[in-house]
Amino acid sequence: MSTPAERLKLLIFPAIDADRLRKIAAISPQLTVINAETQDSARTEIVDADAFYGKITRELLAAARQLRWIQSPTASLEHYLFPELIAHPATLTNMRGLFSDVIADHVLGYILMFARNLHLYRDAQRERRWAPVGDANAKTDFVSSPGVETPIDRVHRHLSDCTMGVVGVGAIGAEIARRGAAFGMTVLGVDPHPVCVPGIIEEAWPLFQLPELLSASEFVVIAAPHTPSSEGLFDAGMIAHMRPDSYLINIGRGAIVDLAALTEALQQNRIAGAALDVVETEPLPESHPLWRMPNVLITPHTAAASPRVPQRHLATLLENVRRFVAGEELRNVVTKEEWC
Repeated sequence: MSTPAERLKLLIFPAIDADRLRKIAAISPQLTVINAETQDSARTEIVDADAFYGKITRELLAAARQLRWIQSPTASLEHYLFPELIAHPATLTNMRGLFSDVIADHVLGYILMFARNLHLYRDAQRERRWAPVGDANAKTDFVSSPGVETPIDRVHRHLSDCTMGVVGVGAIGAEIARRGAAFGMTVLGVDPHPVCVPGIIEEAWPLFQLPELLSASEFVVIAAPHTPSSEGLFDAGMIAHMRPDSYLINIGRGAIVDLAALTEALQQNRIAGAALDVVETEPLPESHPLWRMPNVLITPHTAAASPRVPQRHLATLLENVRRFVAGEELRNVVTKEEWC
């Protein structure tokens, strides 16, 4: 990175608001910060820039002569990377690690809805219909209940009897695993890299054991990023390994799941349901059959929504700018060839 007392230039494009700009500029008198308002201005200023924050393009990268660090404003990189950027010697960092607890809460919301049939009761409420799932005509019996197991009992799941399989045990997947364990669930994980969540997942299984994880899990949570190796991972063949009483939850990326294959599995009752915050085509077309399935939960890519996230985003940006100026190791360095 940089050396002490070295004069450095950071180019920002597209331009950011005055408050964030002021906080970045205040980090060091060594730092010249250019907040480019136009593409032409950015092209001129990047020639002698040492660092860049924002949306880099082929044209801008080609004009750079001494660029050493690029900070992506997002965690996902499938729409950010291109071959010239992957080959460029500049270090790339991203914004991973901002959303873990927020997304984990969203996932547990899905799981609780499915386990307790809350989505079905919400539908019944709209129709002002008192109908216990499992036996719509059941009447409360204050003599034998709750001493006798009923069909209603059998369709309301006890989470500590369930297994959660986490696909992608990074920061988000690890937090989801912690949430599941807190509810007493058995937690399994697969990941391309040897990782663990102490006390919960002692060692994530390698990716080739994904079918084994699917066959063992009532709740399968995709928390993996979109990378060359994860794209289309959940095709018809992979989904076929899931249990008929299992739910697929995707808060990773839509490109990981073949939506046609998932839809067919749901239509044929080969899995119990799905919760999707991301899909292959966003927004999901109004005519898509998933909208009409009572066993499907759809949220419009909002799993990471929280007032905490913009605060953390700015803190990460400021910390990486400080580290760059100080010549320290940057946070969230990306392996560009792997998109993560």
